[in-house]
Amino acid sequence: MDIFYLALALSCAILVSVYGWKFLNWVWLRPKKMERQLRQQGFNGKSYRFLIGDYKEISAMTQEARSKPMNFSNDIIPRVFIFHDSVKNYGKNCFMWFGPKPTAIISDPELIKEVLSRNYVFQKVSSPLYKLLPQGVAAYEEEKWAKHRKLINPAFHLEKLKNMVPSFYSSSCDMLSKWDEIVSSRGSCELDVYPYLQTLTSDAISRTAFGSNYEEGRKIFELQKEQAGHFLNAAQLLCIPGWIYLPTKTNRRMKEIVREVELSILGIIDKRMKAIESGEANSDDLLGMLLESNFHEIQQHGKDSGMSLREVIEECRLFYIAGQETTSSLLVWTMILLSKHLDWQIRAREEVLQVLGSSTPDFKDLNHLKIITMIFHEVLRLYPPAIGTGRVIHQETTLGKLTLPAGTQLVLPTILLHHDSTIWGDDVEEFHPERFGEGVSKAMNGKFSYFPFGGGPRICIGQNFAMLEAKMAMAMILKHYSFELSPSYAHAPDMVLTLQPQYGAHLILHKL
Repeated sequence: MDIFYLALALSCAILVSVYGWKFLNWVWLRPKKMERQLRQQGFNGKSYRFLIGDYKEISAMTQEARSKPMNFSNDIIPRVFIFHDSVKNYGKNCFMWFGPKPTAIISDPELIKEVLSRNYVFQKVSSPLYKLLPQGVAAYEEEKWAKHRKLINPAFHLEKLKNMVPSFYSSSCDMLSKWDEIVSSRGSCELDVYPYLQTLTSDAISRTAFGSNYEEGRKIFELQKEQAGHFLNAAQLLCIPGWIYLPTKTNRRMKEIVREVELSILGIIDKRMKAIESGEANSDDLLGMLLESNFHEIQQHGKDSGMSLREVIEECRLFYIAGQETTSSLLVWTMILLSKHLDWQIRAREEVLQVLGSSTPDFKDLNHLKIITMIFHEVLRLYPPAIGTGRVIHQETTLGKLTLPAGTQLVLPTILLHHDSTIWGDDVEEFHPERFGEGVSKAMNGKFSYFPFGGGPRICIGQNFAMLEAKMAMAMILKHYSFELSPSYAHAPDMVLTLQPQYGAHLILHKL
């Protein structure tokens, strides 16, 4: 018996030693080693602090930024970019600590281009929290990403997008009808346009993705909007080990939302599958095209080459949130900036009236809206929906002349390059759409300095969808309304899932 207890005690001691060493390595030895390696490569930042890293500073900066609006300015980096103080204190080659993990900024355009092109090496950052957001092709890696990208690509071909223009038109008309009821005989009124733009883009994605409209997709939209708010708050607690697994009220609610959204989308898919079986389905919407593409792939190459039902659900969740968030962000900042720069609003309206006249816009008409295209590019430069892109490496990796240690997380700071005066000139913070008058390539002056939709093989698959939808919406708005900033407008760019106006977009609308 004594031998048994001795063996048990020895086993326990070994287990405690092994896991104790692993814990010590995770929270102290490995971070300090990575810090030394990053400093040797020319990166600077605060020294690592046990377990919490820079959490207190990150939390304080976030709370301070969101506590009050700012004076109207396009210099929004101090408010929305949590690396701002680190860049100011340590230069563009800096790092911050998110718990025991260092995150380094890569701000050289050529290195950013290399990171985005080597997508099998520099992969998406993942965590248990991110898994509560839609996954799909945006989150997958390597062969799984390649398979899903291949299956989804046909839905976003130019010929398919042309067929979606009538849906964009119907969604825009529905929003304008609501505005007409509010403005009525007064001819003008103050309105927070942001909720209406969110409804418009949600309606458009519901029609084009699922063949339904906003009312049928309302539950999905509201749940995903709620999830975004929980995600923002939860992201600040990521450095607390195991926090996401605790049965807190927020954690339980986030998991409930995932289940509710999945059930709603499963109901839509079930209806579509029954329609397909009865020969009544059409494949004009994204879901139909996805199911058709998936069906043909499985037929030709076997079950393993296609998507499972759960994977189809994830792609649908992604359609909903990505299709809605990006376009509503672009539209709201466009309206805000055109309210501030009435000369460009007038120029854009004149172009719309000249190109469209009294006819219903079609695909060809929208492609002739050159001034609106220039305006959109300038808005995306100043207010990109995603202010940065995250990547991680799992092995020691060479990047240019750098050698980065395994486990390093990287931030490609879209907003820093978009606001870099050495690239764009001394008027970098000014709204000058004419800088895109000769196209994006000319505007970048030969540098990879403008990437609101990412870049490389993983460039956003829906960018043409978003731009086409935004053109339709803005053309219809300009045709029927002029608008200016309301005195009650509070300028407060806020990064949730995308860059949004924290207090809404209060404008004065004038019926034309």
